[in-house]
Amino acid sequence: QVQLVESGGGLVQAGGSLRLCGTLAGRTGSWDTRGWFRQAPGKEREFVAAITWRSDSAYYADSVQGRFTISRDNAKNTVYLQMNNLKSEDTAIYYCAARGTYTIVVAPSGYDDWGQGTQVTVSS
Repeated sequence: QVQLVESGGGLVQAGGSLRLCGTLAGRTGSWDTRGWFRQAPGKEREFVAAITWRSDSAYYADSVQGRFTISRDNAKNTVYLQMNNLKSEDTAIYYCAARGTYTIVVAPSGYDDWGQGTQVTVSS
């Protein structure tokens, strides 16, 4: 059974940094694309960033471009999201997702596996 587990969320002041981790268990050797999404209270789930299996392509939402960096370690089956210069509007539950093809898409419906999410709260 495939399971995605996120960690690294927490409470941070505006301007601070956090690093999220998303580890996939139950499937190895797959050429998947991994993504990060977030959902704030009362809002729809939105795309944050995604990265291909070889890390040769990454894509970011305009709202996080230049502040967030996605990376992955395939040996550990883990994807990371380094978040710098956090703003209050970054407050949300962050979800890691996996897509079983070698293309990046921004729609949540394009991802097959999801974690339970980790809360990120940025205080102003």
